[in-house]
Amino acid sequence: MTMPLNLAASQLVAFPRPSLSALRAALVRDTGGAFAGYLQEAGYAGGESVYAAFRSSLAADGLADAESLALTDFEAQASRFFKEAGWGSMAISSLHGVAGLIDSNDWAEADPASGMQYPACHYSTGLFADFFGRTAAAPLAVLEVECRSSGSNRCRFLVGSAEVMGHLYDRMAAGASYAEAAEELA
Repeated sequence: MTMPLNLAASQLVAFPRPSLSALRAALVRDTGGAFAGYLQEAGYAGGESVYAAFRSSLAADGLADAESLALTDFEAQASRFFKEAGWGSMAISSLHGVAGLIDSNDWAEADPASGMQYPACHYSTGLFADFFGRTAAAPLAVLEVECRSSGSNRCRFLVGSAEVMGHLYDRMAAGASYAEAAEELA
């Protein structure tokens, strides 16, 4: 049985979704394109605390450490944890075996009313890089390729090594889709 997330016992706080949207809007207004880096850095800084809360939730449920879980069990537990923490639902899968996929049609950071030109869940990309990197015991990079803030039906994040993400980013900048770019590495 899953125990509710105990914010008081972790280094986490409840943060209203409208506040996150207002913070992004203020950063866009006041810093222009630099806003993404600020949000990514803040997300990355929070990854350790979120990961510790995740591990505590696993222990409270009598489950193994995250690093010891089978991949499908880890995916299910991470999905459950983020949903219970208020971030939204997520499905974790693979893109041609070269990158992880995280999909959500209700991700908390997304703001469909914002009308952003590009994917804009930058806090989440930083958070995911640290969180999933701790499980992989290796540095990971995250790239959001679809976002409800920019008109997509879902938020989609790609997770992988810096080399893989660099290849995907470069190929996308040259006009390839992320799926085509990943298939080149498969």
